[in-house]
Amino acid sequence: MTDYASNIANAHPLENNVVAAGQPSAAQLKEALAGGVRTVVNLRPAGEFNEFDEAALIADAGMHYVHIPVAGPEDINDASARTLDAALAEDQRPAIVHCGSSNRVGGLMAYRARYLQGKNADEALQVGLDAGLNPESPLFAAIQKKLD
Repeated sequence: MTDYASNIANAHPLENNVVAAGQPSAAQLKEALAGGVRTVVNLRPAGEFNEFDEAALIADAGMHYVHIPVAGPEDINDASARTLDAALAEDQRPAIVHCGSSNRVGGLMAYRARYLQGKNADEALQVGLDAGLNPESPLFAAIQKKLD
């Protein structure tokens, strides 16, 4: 695993220099900058995390910050997938995409794989699982339904 991500909760290295993860700490985000990360995508809705000002920390560090609030399955849609896809463009990587646990990251990555990358439903679901989608969570069934 990429060194900067080795201590981030539920970190999942994906293809194309993208890491799906749970919430990184301020110190871990600083390590990510030192490790070459250019973009951090936060899927947590406003008010869900208040331990530090993540957007300010990332801006101060010179990284690109993208906020795509995903509170539940209804927020995993074409618009959020397109925003994620743009944030993960080649010139924006390496990148970290995170929520609280990586479950919502997996859900959105699966949706993106299905509808923007042309993968079939099974392949897209595997992308989601590889990115942290928890098969024991209620989100899993909702994503399966969206992919069919």
